[in-house]
Amino acid sequence: MARSTRSVALFLVLGVAARAVSAVSDGMLPNGHFEQGPDKSQMNGTRVMSPNAIPHWEISGFVEYIGSGQKQDDMILPVPEVEQAVRLGNDATIRQQLNVIRHTYYSITFGAARTCAQAEKLNVSVTPESGVLPIQTVYTSSGWDSYSWAFRAKHSTVWLSIHNPGHEDDPACGPLIDAIAIKALHPPNHVKNNMLRNGDFEDGPYIFPNTPWGVLVPPIMEDEHSPLPGWTIMSDTKVVKYVDAAHHAVPRGSYAVELVAGREAALVQEVRTVPGRPYRLSFSVGDAANGCVGHLAVVAYASRATLSVPYESRGTGGSKRAELAFVADHNLTRVVFQSANHYMKPDATLCGPIVDDVSLVPAVHAHAPTARRLRM
Repeated sequence: MARSTRSVALFLVLGVAARAVSAVSDGMLPNGHFEQGPDKSQMNGTRVMSPNAIPHWEISGFVEYIGSGQKQDDMILPVPEVEQAVRLGNDATIRQQLNVIRHTYYSITFGAARTCAQAEKLNVSVTPESGVLPIQTVYTSSGWDSYSWAFRAKHSTVWLSIHNPGHEDDPACGPLIDAIAIKALHPPNHVKNNMLRNGDFEDGPYIFPNTPWGVLVPPIMEDEHSPLPGWTIMSDTKVVKYVDAAHHAVPRGSYAVELVAGREAALVQEVRTVPGRPYRLSFSVGDAANGCVGHLAVVAYASRATLSVPYESRGTGGSKRAELAFVADHNLTRVVFQSANHYMKPDATLCGPIVDDVSLVPAVHAHAPTARRLRM
């Protein structure tokens, strides 16, 4: 009887332990909106004084807890209505311990807004990987952008840290952070009749349901593992935007990519090909129904072939199909998409054409035009 009781007790303990270390699920991190704030006794004005004052988070450096309508001098800080945020001042860090599945790829999505510094950037890290994301360029009229960053879990328990490496004369000057979420990424598989992986962009970073501006995907220079499986962003500092059908016009499925940085960023995937064999690259070009009006255009490259696809946008949605025929000249062919130019909405925020539903198949016949190769 005693042995049976001990066995039941051990089973219960192990069950509790298993639940305690279960991997994080897709969605908001615990207190990811910072709605659970510090006690007033743990604050000096807006500054948080205790390392563990914000539930589920640890902090260091000059961290402030900011509410909607908060002012700095004559400037109202751009905190979403009825929400809270943290501001990372000089050398400030917020971090949270996560239980994850080893060797799995994850994407972090978080909201950030500039305040008073001119060259604000954020160091995002998940032990032992890190990347520095510039946030100087603002892509929304609200001042808030959602950023994504991916990592491969090396351990079952990791620390997610977001750090402001800046040092301003005003120690409180730094970016605002709100809404931090996570999503497991699945290795992209080839599908029937498409040599490209994730050509429909259905796998990508987490998009907050209540944010209508999509998620920025950083270049490979800043993130070794792309939050957009199968694809990389080639650029020094610029991004592409991952958008959803809930808030945008998407040509097919639930997600697409908006090319918001002109020729400063390219959406790229390398695929195995047979030299001398003809292929056909097909894709959709359109607008996201987000007010991006004008003569939009997408330029596609594959092997030595180039195709510029114009699209006359009224900013209300719509798309058309395009096709690029080419002959492979190497074992690996780089498929590249760029916006032909920079475009702006009436509120002066950057925008661009949509790319979606991309497929690559062998062709029986192909006439590949002679064209310059994109060098990256």
